[in-house]
Amino acid sequence: MKTYDIVIVGGGPAGLAAAVAAKEAGNDSILILERDHELGGILNQCIHNGFGLHTFKEELTGPEYAYRFIKQVLDLGIEYKLNTMVMDIAADKTVTAMNREDGMFQIPAKAVILAMGCRERPRGALNIPGYRPAGIFSAGTAQRLVNIEGYMPGREVVILGSGDIGLIMARRMTLEGAKVKVVAELMPYSGGLKRNIVQCLDDYGIPLKLSHTVVDIEGKDHVTAVTIAEVGPDRKPIPGTEIRYTCDTLLLSCGLIPENELSRSAGVKMSPVTSGPVVNESLETNIPGVFACGNVLHVHDLVDYVSEEAKRAGANAAKFVKEGEVKSGEVIELLATDGARYTVPSTINVDRMDDLLTVRFRVGEVFKNSYVSVFFDDERVMHNKKRIMAPGEMEQVILQKTKLQESKPKKITIKIEKED
Repeated sequence: MKTYDIVIVGGGPAGLAAAVAAKEAGNDSILILERDHELGGILNQCIHNGFGLHTFKEELTGPEYAYRFIKQVLDLGIEYKLNTMVMDIAADKTVTAMNREDGMFQIPAKAVILAMGCRERPRGALNIPGYRPAGIFSAGTAQRLVNIEGYMPGREVVILGSGDIGLIMARRMTLEGAKVKVVAELMPYSGGLKRNIVQCLDDYGIPLKLSHTVVDIEGKDHVTAVTIAEVGPDRKPIPGTEIRYTCDTLLLSCGLIPENELSRSAGVKMSPVTSGPVVNESLETNIPGVFACGNVLHVHDLVDYVSEEAKRAGANAAKFVKEGEVKSGEVIELLATDGARYTVPSTINVDRMDDLLTVRFRVGEVFKNSYVSVFFDDERVMHNKKRIMAPGEMEQVILQKTKLQESKPKKITIKIEKED
């Protein structure tokens, strides 16, 4: 097989943006490997609008947003292989993949960009009691059936979980003529964006029941009814709060998990909080020359942020191929405490960072009228008030290279401080 400087695993929004940025940074030896039969990833089935406001300053559907990047890849002449499954990434960055035309093949790469995206949490991880009849789908599977395959999963629907895909499918199923009875959410807050709650549930009169979960599924061959119940602070059902809904479909929208089996087998260090790789300011993992971006790194709420992050990974991969590993410079550790759950990146080498570095994180609960505070060692250098912060929406702080060079902190801490 032909050798390439940069191999990108995944041809979704992250992989496409990374490829374009690497090419624009001066590297002409790039290959995208995509397991599906077309580029674009999950965006191809996201036919609703709301994409591209940050990147293109206009509102696009998922396929339109994907096409903007696919066109750039085609115009720049970047190579790609479809229907290709990556089996292994070795420590020396040799990528083993297979497809129908080439069989199993290996590509020695100088840099690898992980852009495999994420998958939905399966029913088996949710501990739902009851039979296992037909009519239970993940929200993403239902989305593909309706938007791409042209099939309706059912007519009377209950949705468990208020992630963005679940909220969007509540609206989609309603528009296709189904009756969405209820959206139940285990947590006391929604896992989706506020705008999706308003546009997908409130506008269509679909009830959202927080602190509720499914306690029984009826039907042996096909779902006939679902019972939900309120849960207490221990997340266990409270007897006497059960509500039974007759339905023929149960959609599960209970969170997304980064698709990291390849990363783990390659020896990439993983974060127990995000289930994605631990990366530095260049979005480089603990393996020199292996970068990660998009939902494989941590689950994003906006695809615009995926593209922005992926461009950074692509440019840094091209820089790595050109200059090799840079070991000089002090490494600063980033810590998330007191309400902040994690940070991406986890470490910063000040010598290698850009003039401005965006650090993204999520909070662990709903905070109102609180502050995002940044500490250089023990000195508070940032104290920004936020009216509301929720786990469903990513937060960010921007660090300046000049300030880090002046202060020379050993560690940077991001925490949430409540109003006195």
